Amino acid sequence: MDIHDFFAQSAGRWFSQRTSHHLAFKQTESGKSQLTIELLSVDDPAVIALCQQYDIDPTWAVCGARVSWDGTMEWDSEKHEGSTVLVPIMDQGSRMEGKLLREMGYAEKAPVAGRFSMGSDGALTLITEYETMYSEERLWFASPNLRLRTSILKRFGGFSMASFCSEIRLGVTQSTNA
Repeated sequence: MDIHDFFAQSAGRWFSQRTSHHLAFKQTESGKSQLTIELLSVDDPAVIALCQQYDIDPTWAVCGARVSWDGTMEWDSEKHEGSTVLVPIMDQGSRMEGKLLREMGYAEKAPVAGRFSMGSDGALTLITEYETMYSEERLWFASPNLRLRTSILKRFGGFSMASFCSEIRLGVTQSTNA
């Protein structure tokens, strides 16, 4: 599986259940959310605009995805919702590694480019270094309609969190000719 196949297989509506362990507080928190992932073609205006924002030739884009989420966490009543566009850019000479452009980061609400690699087992690993923290996620499919995700988040200077998510496909979405 390559990065385009992974994004294509991820397209759809998902129910996500998350368990997070906050190491500093020695507490566990659960959450749930609805995810919508739409596969975007390389000529989609959002893909082109994101590449241009990072001064990257849009023809280097493999595909794109628009990810929207709406969820809650156990510790607060605040709604956690938003959306972002993701665009993978392959490293020159590689079919399995590259840069992942994000319109908005998950840990910090600002544009950020991270790294991705596709394992021989079909798992996608994302590594993002923000100004104040480091994030590493691993995503894989247990079956076509069950996606699993583990993540660690390390804040420089202390705080760390580890999470596990199971994501169940509720339906498919239309792609834009990806």
